[in-house]
Amino acid sequence: MAAPASSAAALIPRSDRVAHFEQDVWSIFTPLALECQAVNLGQGFMNFPPPDFVVEAAREALLRNDCNQYSHPKGRPRLRNALAKSYGPLFNRTLDPEHEIVVTAGANEGIYSIFAGYLDQGSEVILMEPFFDQYISNITMNGGVPVYCPIRPTGDTSKNMDASQWKIDIKELESKITPRSKIIVLNTPHNPIGKVFSREELEQIGDLAVKHNLLIISDEVYDRLFFDHKNHERIATLKNYWDRTITVGSGGKTFGTTGWRVGWLIGPKLLVEPALAAHTRLVFCVNSPLQEAIAVGFEQADENGFFGGQIEAYESKREKLLSVFRELGLPYTVPEGSYFVLVNTDKIRVPSDYPFPDLLHKRPKDFRTCYWLTKEIGVCAIPPTEFYSKPNQPLAENYARFAFCKTDETLDAAIERLLKLKPFIKA
Repeated sequence: MAAPASSAAALIPRSDRVAHFEQDVWSIFTPLALECQAVNLGQGFMNFPPPDFVVEAAREALLRNDCNQYSHPKGRPRLRNALAKSYGPLFNRTLDPEHEIVVTAGANEGIYSIFAGYLDQGSEVILMEPFFDQYISNITMNGGVPVYCPIRPTGDTSKNMDASQWKIDIKELESKITPRSKIIVLNTPHNPIGKVFSREELEQIGDLAVKHNLLIISDEVYDRLFFDHKNHERIATLKNYWDRTITVGSGGKTFGTTGWRVGWLIGPKLLVEPALAAHTRLVFCVNSPLQEAIAVGFEQADENGFFGGQIEAYESKREKLLSVFRELGLPYTVPEGSYFVLVNTDKIRVPSDYPFPDLLHKRPKDFRTCYWLTKEIGVCAIPPTEFYSKPNQPLAENYARFAFCKTDETLDAAIERLLKLKPFIKA
């Protein structure tokens, strides 16, 4: 008699590629926020609808049969043309939509495809901490080895500080490069710090890539969200770095459509071809109607001033959230871009006898702080040690990451609840 399927499955070992994965932060805090009916400022998704003109474009695309069938693996021509037209001036060059742009199933699949197209077993990828947590699995599942270098705060962390005061030590970064190094990953505007890298910093990183012959992945998914008239420099536009840079973009971040999973890669033909080859084998093509809608989004946004208005709206949301931390006396990093705030939680006194679940006892301090905030204060934030390698997690255990890509009503509700922290903050 055949064994039950459940017991048979238990006897079949997982692959090494996934066996080492721990329970991720999202599977802990997203259900917890729902269970506690907490205001969720953890995960970076919008709880307001995309712009009307993008939603209407999606509705219209669904009524066209050609938009409901397979697209070319490179992406629908209308979207590639729209991206070339919108980004050409930003890259200071005429972009070739046929050979220099690939549409991917979200930015994450695009990054995975780059790693799949370039990494051999044992190839090393240089990451700056904190990093987007998906980078790690994307690297290791393709045989690569992540190597870490932290971005450190250089100001007084007991006071409010600008995101520009978080710095990468270029000598420390170079010390991480070995003959096995193949790729360096840059994220600007940065999640979760909110840092927008300066031209000088980008040139230091770019010069290292040239010196050691590294591919640069420039993760610029928040490239339309930078504040206070800050200039978002693109490393691909500087010196001769275009020849070794693939820039990653996101329709989800650009238009508030994170569930649509439409992203793109921009770079020289010879660089994007290996990523396109991997992408074709992974997903073949991206969903067609929503590609069409993102294309219309770019066509209209560039004409109606949408991006400027969106920046103003996010600046207002940022200020609304920062105001409560000022009132509470909790120091924070002022984000120059993206939609996250890092708050220093060292002054919060969580009761020493609080009954935390067992799964948190082996996690860093910030997991317990954020758990208590969610359960007892009613506001969910994300512990940023999730975005660090284990040896460097102590650098972040006194912080929490809050997202402000929410409606004003949601932010107001969060502020009302966060004020309940006052009795738990040391003078």
